[in-house]
Amino acid sequence: MLSAVDHVQLAAPPGSEDALRAYYGSVLGMTEIPKPPVLAARGGCWFAAGPVQLHLGVEEDFRPARKAHPGLRVTGIEAYAERLTARGALVVWDGNLPGHRRFYSEDPVGNRLEFLEPDPAV
Repeated sequence: MLSAVDHVQLAAPPGSEDALRAYYGSVLGMTEIPKPPVLAARGGCWFAAGPVQLHLGVEEDFRPARKAHPGLRVTGIEAYAERLTARGALVVWDGNLPGHRRFYSEDPVGNRLEFLEPDPAV
C-alpha cells in the first residue's frame, strides 16, 4: 500500500549544481540536504522544505521536462510568486484548475515546476 510520495526527482545537466543550489535554495527557499556519499559521487543535489523533497540528478543527455512537472503546494501563493519574481524567476499564472490558484515557473536548466494553493473563495 502506498502511503506517501517520498521525493520527486528531476534531471539536470552535468555541472549545473551551483545554478540549482542558487535557485532551489535562494529563490525557492528550500534547504539542501546531503546525498549519501555513494550517490553524491554521481553529482546532482537534493533539497527539502518540510516533508517535500526534490532530488536533482545529473543526466548526460539532459533535456528539460517541459510538460512533466512536480506540483508543489504552497501557502500564501501571491507572496510566494512575488518572491520568485523579485529573484528573477519566471512566473506564469494559470487559472484553469478549478478551486486552486496556480502558476508555473522553470528552474535554471528549464525544468517545469507548478506551484498551487487551494482557493479559499471556492
